[in-house]
Amino acid sequence: MENGRLNEIVRQWILKADHDLKIGIDESVTEKPAMDMVCFHMQQCTEKYLKAYLASHLVKPPRTHDIGVLINECMKIDSSFHILGNTAYLSDFAVEARYPDEFYMPSMEEMQRAIESAQKVKSFILEKIKSL
Repeated sequence: MENGRLNEIVRQWILKADHDLKIGIDESVTEKPAMDMVCFHMQQCTEKYLKAYLASHLVKPPRTHDIGVLINECMKIDSSFHILGNTAYLSDFAVEARYPDEFYMPSMEEMQRAIESAQKVKSFILEKIKSL
């Protein structure tokens, strides 16, 4: 794949991830935040940043919402991704937080932790791919 095309795909993943982060943070500061949806967007943000990293190394990101699986894929390229292992819990917000079948409403503290986790992943990955 030509370098310009690769960079554009990575930028698109990052743009989508940043949009999820923005939506979640903007909602988190409202009077009555939809905490489940904030957590969902933090999971989505994290997932897309991990997929951006994989794409930056010519690895087709697997079609999964499982943060742990994506971290493991990234670790095949760079073992330092192990430090993101504590963000794998965000996978729980991919589906469960969106449907009443598995009704669960995160607390304010859980929402803040999800935001902090997504921001940690963002910073870590941007440092890894800053040369793009």
